[in-house]
Amino acid sequence: MKTFETVTRNIDERWEKLPQDVRNLIAKLQELPPEFQEKLEPFVDDMVRGTQRRREIFAQIQESVTQLRLDMKYLIFDLEATRRERDANQIQ
Repeated sequence: MKTFETVTRNIDERWEKLPQDVRNLIAKLQELPPEFQEKLEPFVDDMVRGTQRRREIFAQIQESVTQLRLDMKYLIFDLEATRRERDANQIQ
């Protein structure tokens, strides 16, 4: 029979990364009788995994946006250099 104590032991290394409201919810659920904890455990586990998955996706999105910004700076630099070359060739 699993309890939230088991669930929290499984997520101890990830505990600090969980949002405060999720940690508060798990702490309150630990106060329930074991039979209720057992019934709710799969839902809590799914919630924790979903939260972590969303954080990972958000981190990937942030990384992609950062890369996009860098790529845009390179493109703008290249465009400006191309325009300078064109303008320099027109003057000659």
